[in-house]
Amino acid sequence: MFPSIKSYCDDLVKEFDCISSNRKSILDTIAHYIIDCQKSQLPIQLVYICTHNSRRSHFGQVWALTAANYYGIQQVHAFSGGTEATAFNVNAIRALENVGFQIQSNGASQNQVYSVCFGENECTSCFSKIYNHEVNPTNNFLAIMTCGEAEANCPFIPGASARIATTYEDPKLYDGTPEQDKAYADRCKQIALETLYVFSKVHQ
Repeated sequence: MFPSIKSYCDDLVKEFDCISSNRKSILDTIAHYIIDCQKSQLPIQLVYICTHNSRRSHFGQVWALTAANYYGIQQVHAFSGGTEATAFNVNAIRALENVGFQIQSNGASQNQVYSVCFGENECTSCFSKIYNHEVNPTNNFLAIMTCGEAEANCPFIPGASARIATTYEDPKLYDGTPEQDKAYADRCKQIALETLYVFSKVHQ
């Protein structure tokens, strides 16, 4: 893991007390799902779903893999998707880069494919796609709904073993304003904090 990201995680794990008890109860459900997969020797497949698969769901995908690596949890596979495909948002990319992620694109299209790395040879592929895209699992996965609109518009996710809503405010609301960069940094941090909390419970 890149030192800057490890340092970021080291600081965040000291802030678990900032998470409300109600929120922790939701996050504990994700941890229990992961633990059950481990006990049953099933693949741990997490699919983060938001409407456009451009911001919050990508934060979820990236931080799930990073948090699993931070705690040494093996066989974790994280994905993301939306109810429509757009593009991995440049402001979300910048927020991750500011933490220390190394991100490169193939530059091939408007909806570019990005390699997001949190360490040497520790990378994930990010691009906007619908949740049932061929690169995502078709069964035995946990659907984690990161926005209220997707939660409302997707009453049923085919193939999902379970479904949990962990909705977050959309940083898109601040696009083009003086608060834009802070909003993205805050949302990135919140999702990082809560995902680290989840894997800390698995690690116990």
